[in-house]
Amino acid sequence: MNVDGDPRSWVREYYGKVLQKSADLATNACCATGAPPRYLQALLAKIDPRVLDRFYGCGFPIPEALEGQVTLDLGCGTGRDVYLLSQLVGPKGHVIGLDMTEAQLAVARETLDGHMESFGYAKPNVDLRQGYIEDLAGAGLDDESVDLVISNCVVNLSPRKDQVLAEIVRVLRPGGEFYFSDVVVDRRLPEAIAFDPVLHSECLGGAMYDADFISLARRSGFEDPREVSRAPIDIHSPEIEAKVAPARFFSVTYRLLKLEGLEDRCEDYGQIATYRGGLPGAEQLFRLDDHHLFEAGCPERVCGNTAAMLEQTRFARFFEVQGDRRVHFGGFACAATGAHERYASTVADGACC
Repeated sequence: MNVDGDPRSWVREYYGKVLQKSADLATNACCATGAPPRYLQALLAKIDPRVLDRFYGCGFPIPEALEGQVTLDLGCGTGRDVYLLSQLVGPKGHVIGLDMTEAQLAVARETLDGHMESFGYAKPNVDLRQGYIEDLAGAGLDDESVDLVISNCVVNLSPRKDQVLAEIVRVLRPGGEFYFSDVVVDRRLPEAIAFDPVLHSECLGGAMYDADFISLARRSGFEDPREVSRAPIDIHSPEIEAKVAPARFFSVTYRLLKLEGLEDRCEDYGQIATYRGGLPGAEQLFRLDDHHLFEAGCPERVCGNTAAMLEQTRFARFFEVQGDRRVHFGGFACAATGAHERYASTVADGACC
């Protein structure tokens, strides 16, 4: 592997030339090995094996309520998630796949027509572009032009995560969402790890300390980041394990919503949220984050921020929220919802490895 000072060149060569299939990775950091959510399994069956064989990701960052949405997949690679989104947004929606590695995009492009035919679409609802996730303007993405941005184990590969988040905030419409899976670590990494070309390309060297990532997300404009799920990463290479020990890495799925007026802590306004049900893939139980699970028809007390997330986003038509912010009752002890306590152990989110 050629080594120069640009991490993006390491990644481009690693995914374009070094790796030939998902099994070539030395860890499961950039390879989603967990079972997908049940509602995605039938959709995955329609995706070309050539796409699946060379796809690298650390989860299934595909949220609910996507019909008709304009979506953007950052670092789309061969297009597995692009073609999942294509089916979920439907013929009236639109999917933009962006990647900097031409060898990966070539697989997505050569299978585009076959996928559209398989999905029964008269015209493509997918647009594949080459570009950098730090420069979405350069890829032709206008301000407030996208409803949803997803990314699957890609943000950690960027040397300028601040620019990535700033660009995502810029292109998202108000109430839009950045829903993504990525790698985090339990400490700040020394430069010998962070700037090792192989460790970086294996999605370990560029992993952020999770507390630092949350701080960056807040500064970027995502005022209340929510963690959806977390799972430990297995390192299959003794050599790599020796280099990174004792740091511990995790595959995490986050939900970041672009909403104004969120507070920096949970506050109590006496609000109650009731899930009406009906979200495809989550007809009876909807997971907002790792401690907010809603059962259809069951009222749950929520803080002001959670109420806003349910009222001011695409989820609004699926929820009834009682109360407003006219009366404040102090801080809100944002514990798990009742539905989470009842069903969390039996609901698989399929988000991580």
